[in-house]
Amino acid sequence: MAYYFRLGQIPPKRHTQFRQPDGSLYKEELVSSKGFSGIYSNLYHIYNPNEVKSIGTPKPFSWEPAKAHGLNQTHLKTSGVDTTGEDYLSARRMLMMNNDVMMGICSPRQRKMDYYFKNADGDELIYIHDGEGVLYSQFGKLEVKKGDYVVIPRTTIYRFEFAEEGPLRLLVIESHGPIETVKRYRNEVGQLLEHSPYCERDIRPPHELHIEREKGDYLVQIKKQGFLHQYSYGHSPLDIVGWDGYLYPYALSIHDFEPITGRIHQPPPVHQTFQAWGFVICSFVPRLFDYHPLAIPAPYNHSNIDSDEVLYYAEGEFMSRKGIDRGSFTIHMGGLPHGPHPGTVEKSIGAKETHEYAVMLDTHRPLFITTDALEFVDKNYPMSWTE
Repeated sequence: MAYYFRLGQIPPKRHTQFRQPDGSLYKEELVSSKGFSGIYSNLYHIYNPNEVKSIGTPKPFSWEPAKAHGLNQTHLKTSGVDTTGEDYLSARRMLMMNNDVMMGICSPRQRKMDYYFKNADGDELIYIHDGEGVLYSQFGKLEVKKGDYVVIPRTTIYRFEFAEEGPLRLLVIESHGPIETVKRYRNEVGQLLEHSPYCERDIRPPHELHIEREKGDYLVQIKKQGFLHQYSYGHSPLDIVGWDGYLYPYALSIHDFEPITGRIHQPPPVHQTFQAWGFVICSFVPRLFDYHPLAIPAPYNHSNIDSDEVLYYAEGEFMSRKGIDRGSFTIHMGGLPHGPHPGTVEKSIGAKETHEYAVMLDTHRPLFITTDALEFVDKNYPMSWTE
């Protein structure tokens, strides 16, 4: 993130004495990116963050690409999925992957985590498709709700508590590189520019500290290189009395993304919301259609020569697609043209607006579906343009 934030008690100067009521020192921790040259935050602990009580046996936690899927336009029929597993981690089903990014779904039966999670491999973006709850982390309490993108920097220690009532459906994206606001939306000091489709007012950092002082048994599961490493501590990792900096989890609602429109059909980059190494994330939201007198609102046919395109259909009806339901994915692979289904182009002419919501992932390198995704593949989709 590109703006400074602080919560709780911090000393006037970094790396100086900051004492607890009993006279002992608070334990300062620098959480930094890109060594010491990226964004960072300074956190102040009651207890020493290095005090490990025990280390358990690592548990495998990885996905494999499906080798025999081939070059096919793909529809993953995940709309009817109710729950995908018991808890937040076992319910993760990554459906697409390459060396830069993984994307999948998560609908756990358990709404509260009885452990903490740290992703030491990558940044995470959690899109709250259905549900609401609270993200608790070292940085404090962040309330999240339907339509939120929740950006969680790598190594953040956190747990979710979701509301017990109603559906819970999460879209999970894990990035090998940092997930950032879009560079062309920022000025030279990082402030979001006037033409940006969202601004700092729309970005919600944690709004209050959540200090857990009690000692006991606290499990942190750390994802690293295909395993969940089991670290037990005698105190909570959420023992922070204050912090400041530029690195922290935050939420941005898709409902606060302001669409950019024009006289003729605008290309997908106008919908870009985040950037990362090897991919971008875009938001399709309700908007007025093109206003040229001969405009065609439906998108034109497109050949990806150097990227793969994924659409996750969140709400509404996409006028260019038939037979795609809420909560499904389409994957249009580089090397093949894709475009509107037959009849949808003529049908779109004269339409004034759309009420759709979708999340798009565009990768710069080939994307592969995983073995977990095979059960959801719509085998008829590659031939659906002949119907």
